[in-house]
Amino acid sequence: MKKLHFILGSSLVFTLLFYNEDLGLNWAIFGMLQTALICYFFHEKFTRRLHLILVVTSVLSCFAFAWYGDFPSFFAMALSVIFLQFKTQEPKLKLLQALPLVLINGIASLGRILIFSQYFPKRKVNNGFAKKLLAYFIIPVVFLGLFLIVYSFGSDHFSSLFTGYYLDIDTWQAFVLIALGFFISFNFWNYWIPMVCYEKNDLLDNNFKEEVKMQNKNSFSFLDIDFERRSGEITLFLLNALLLIFIATYNYEQFFEVVKKSNLSSDTHERVTAVIFSIIMAVGVILFYFKGGFNFDEKAKNIKKFAKIWILLNGVLILSTIIKNSEYVSFFGLTYKRLGVYAFLILAIVGLVFAFLKIINQKTNAYLFNQMIWYFYGTILLCSFVNWGNIITQYNISVNKGVESTFLSGLNFNDEVRRDYFLQNKLDGQYIEISREKEIIRMQSRSFLSKTLYYKFLPSK
Repeated sequence: MKKLHFILGSSLVFTLLFYNEDLGLNWAIFGMLQTALICYFFHEKFTRRLHLILVVTSVLSCFAFAWYGDFPSFFAMALSVIFLQFKTQEPKLKLLQALPLVLINGIASLGRILIFSQYFPKRKVNNGFAKKLLAYFIIPVVFLGLFLIVYSFGSDHFSSLFTGYYLDIDTWQAFVLIALGFFISFNFWNYWIPMVCYEKNDLLDNNFKEEVKMQNKNSFSFLDIDFERRSGEITLFLLNALLLIFIATYNYEQFFEVVKKSNLSSDTHERVTAVIFSIIMAVGVILFYFKGGFNFDEKAKNIKKFAKIWILLNGVLILSTIIKNSEYVSFFGLTYKRLGVYAFLILAIVGLVFAFLKIINQKTNAYLFNQMIWYFYGTILLCSFVNWGNIITQYNISVNKGVESTFLSGLNFNDEVRRDYFLQNKLDGQYIEISREKEIIRMQSRSFLSKTLYYKFLPSK
């Protein structure tokens, strides 16, 4: 099939799925269609296990969106299908380029759509084809049209068979959907990759080239390599000393100093924010000093040793923050933000592990990002598959913390547990609960393509 066939077919399906419909099951069906087209027409390009994994995650994320219909599941579905298409069509390019290319194509396609030669099939019109078109289509249609006009003047009943009809179509909505469907399909099936992406793809390799291993360039023209090495040793030594002092005071404030329960929330937020910036800057320091020749410099043993200590100390800081966040949860119960803190801290630990591996295995800076994008993607998938609102509700009820009626009514996808708890304890979620129940009724009354399957299987109150 030609690109034009994929674009027009996907555009037509998009229009049919979304016309007079809300966002719901139609998005999942559209995502499944794109996945199926890739699997059927490009299966010969599935040469690695990664392709099969992306097919599975694409299908599962489509089902997740069909069930929940929320932003995390939509984001997971979009990433999965985009990554599958990208690694199928451009297996040699690093996945780090996928998301920037989506943004670039979203802008560039506003003009590229007018370059018809990129996606219109090039065919040579031969005499045989022209004869068939003229004999089998044009001539019969012309004569049929002429006789229809003549016969319509001769009989009112005959004329009424072909007149008096009108299409009940919202022209503006149809136009917008056709344009949007074409734009999405065009970007998906006829995306543009600038030549610089191929030329600079080697910069994203995990391993250094041989010529880089043999040379040790200084970062600053005014500072030779020996001074820079010594500067790095002094800097990392001082940072380690400073971090040790910070860890000592941080843990003293957390675990030994008496803190009023009313101040626990603000104190925890401030400390978590400080840790977040500390981890980001820690990774930045590692990337700055180990971007090139220092990885292979035999005289850089001390700077490598200090860098490893720096990473381990940041790991200790993260573990302390996890314990503090757990204490916060034990006092007030779970929330989306507290789960988000856990997710970030776990990703930070993973990042530090790969930073450590980068140093001992002498990898490029891109190695860290190439690994972390997969863990970020995995986190998005996990967020889309799991019913966190229900987990929060069940946990808080079990420990009797964070069970305020308005708070529970504001959580997503916990309706059966929330209703039972409110009924048993005769609680009133007030306006938020009323709004939530109205939203459930509205979602359950949607047409099939606009439905979210969670609400379809949720019993009425």
